[in-house]
Amino acid sequence: MGKGARAALQIAEKETLIAALIPKEKLPTKKEIRDSIPEHCFKHSYTAAFAHVARDGLVIATFAFLAFACLRRENLTAVDWVGWNCYAFFQGAALTGWWVLAHECGHGGFSASQLVNDCVGMVLHSALLVPYFAWQYSHAKHHSKTNHLMDGETHNPNSKDDVEEAGYVTLAHAVGEEGFVVFQLFAHLVVGWPVYLVMNASGARRLYNGKPIEGRLLDHYRPTSALFPPSWRKRIFIGTCGIAAALGAIAYSVATFGALPVWLFYGGPYMWVNFWLVLYTWLQHTSPDVPHYGDDEWTWVRGALCTIDRPYAECLGFFDWVHHHIGSTHVCHHLFSNLPCYHAVEATQHLKAYLKPLNLYNYDHDSLWVSMIKAARTCHYIEEPVGVQYPKPITNLFNKDGKAAPKAAKAD
Repeated sequence: MGKGARAALQIAEKETLIAALIPKEKLPTKKEIRDSIPEHCFKHSYTAAFAHVARDGLVIATFAFLAFACLRRENLTAVDWVGWNCYAFFQGAALTGWWVLAHECGHGGFSASQLVNDCVGMVLHSALLVPYFAWQYSHAKHHSKTNHLMDGETHNPNSKDDVEEAGYVTLAHAVGEEGFVVFQLFAHLVVGWPVYLVMNASGARRLYNGKPIEGRLLDHYRPTSALFPPSWRKRIFIGTCGIAAALGAIAYSVATFGALPVWLFYGGPYMWVNFWLVLYTWLQHTSPDVPHYGDDEWTWVRGALCTIDRPYAECLGFFDWVHHHIGSTHVCHHLFSNLPCYHAVEATQHLKAYLKPLNLYNYDHDSLWVSMIKAARTCHYIEEPVGVQYPKPITNLFNKDGKAAPKAAKAD
């Protein structure tokens, strides 16, 4: 590969290289990559697994106790509102630790027992209003088809036609570039998660059976949702029952303690949990330098290698620690999703030592805020779901005078 091609795909450390220009047949195999990681990193431990659950529980209980002891739950002053918002932010980050562990259960990375994994994952995810088995299915598809433009799940980029038909170009022109950045942040981090669960927004362009999605409601709650094969209906029903039980507990709490205390202790943190889980799935696979692939160019290894590790070093590394390093070891996670998260830091060190000399390890030093803004500003659409496609900013669809360009008429 020539120097120009290398330079075109270098990101972050100026030494890393996306897999797009390397011929598919020259990429290392999954086995070759796995052999770079010591075997003990793949070993499960019940002690380590439940120690992480207990650790997160201690952090969550500590934040809840401090809020209970220090903040009023009625006749709130301005100081109380500031305190409750600080509590919501940090408690949401702590609860995301449990969300990550439940996500590990869905992958089989928590313990060696699938029964234990499903029981723990069901309890933790249901408590956070996540339909465990439905998420397990769709997220497994996200891993099996990473950055696949037809079958990839979550944050599958819109095509040029999609954004034009949805009116996003007109909206961007009306609110301006900065306003559209704010819209992107709101759409992803505030309403993105519930809209995904209800409508499968930003999901795949094809169903599990290869049929195109044509106006179907693809929710994560109904056992008969077209999103899932018939063999999964019983599991989807069980997961939805978990959500019903959690909602029942919330309703009982509201009836017993009142709506405001329930919102203060649970509702605010819940919104921040949604923020974090969408942020990870968005930023670990979205950058103007990271391609997505059509049927003709995608391979499993190529897709997995288009994952990005980020430092999440804010707040003295608290977020990375309490989230079990899911963002700073995400490349490893996508290559080996059943590798326990409590071994992921060590495994990433070995993986980086193998991939980086091959220019195949993607690491972005940018801060959380800079990464969010960059994705919201520059990654809005791809031309069409074929070949190798890089995300582009919606301003590319403006005329030279800055106005929304008229949509070209389609040929009959």
